[in-house]
Amino acid sequence: MMWHDREAILDREGVDVRMSDTLRNAEGSLLKAPDNLNPGPMDLQGTREKMRPGPEDVIPEAIRSMTEYKRKYSFWDMYRSFACIPRAIPDIIGNKKSKLVDPDLVKRIELAVTEVNGCAACSYEHAKMALHQGMSGAEISSFLSGGEAFIKPEEAKAIVFAQHFADSQGHPKEYAYDAVVKEYGEKQARIMLSAAQVMIAGNMYGIPYSAFRSRLKGKPFKDSSLFFELGMLIGGALILPIAFLHGILRGSFDLPNERLDWKEQESTRPAQQ
Repeated sequence: MMWHDREAILDREGVDVRMSDTLRNAEGSLLKAPDNLNPGPMDLQGTREKMRPGPEDVIPEAIRSMTEYKRKYSFWDMYRSFACIPRAIPDIIGNKKSKLVDPDLVKRIELAVTEVNGCAACSYEHAKMALHQGMSGAEISSFLSGGEAFIKPEEAKAIVFAQHFADSQGHPKEYAYDAVVKEYGEKQARIMLSAAQVMIAGNMYGIPYSAFRSRLKGKPFKDSSLFFELGMLIGGALILPIAFLHGILRGSFDLPNERLDWKEQESTRPAQQ
């Protein structure tokens, strides 16, 4: 879904009814059992744990069976993305304490970026974290499929910005970021941008890793090569400390961590409300 297609956002909120009904039915059946078969608290907790979906259950089939790149980044793209991490991570860590931005929204932003980039390895890890955080399997699957059923009206601009951020390879339009600042506030927008920056950096490394892992399983990506995959993985590990130092030095000179696209074209700019 391109940037101009994302101006129309569904104002509906999905609920994972099937999972909650299943749990209620299971608990009801247990409560009606004979006294000598009634489970204790530990047994009931174990039943819930067994019924809880795992990452492999919520990742869409299109991602699990992927054998070609949805997005393919260059070594230079990865380096510049790594350089943003040193100043982005403190924003995310600080938000875990302040909760200035809802942690669930932060996770939805990360899932939205991952969906656009199509990183199988990142999808698995972040699906696992989202499940642990309490998000429903249906919601995670929807975000990883690019669906809109679980996008809350008050979070719509943040999610659309995250998708646009990934579409633009980490160089969002200035007016797009300004719209997020206007909607949520400068500090909140900075946290959202930081979440997207860290996520896309992980995607840029995770995408060739996913291709390499698929190759080891006998299913090489159609538009890939072993040289590219190993080059990105080994080279990425080598340049990471250099990129981190670069990012820290940029911060010491008070240079912006936002890599915005300052070129605006009135023909593509969304109509002002």
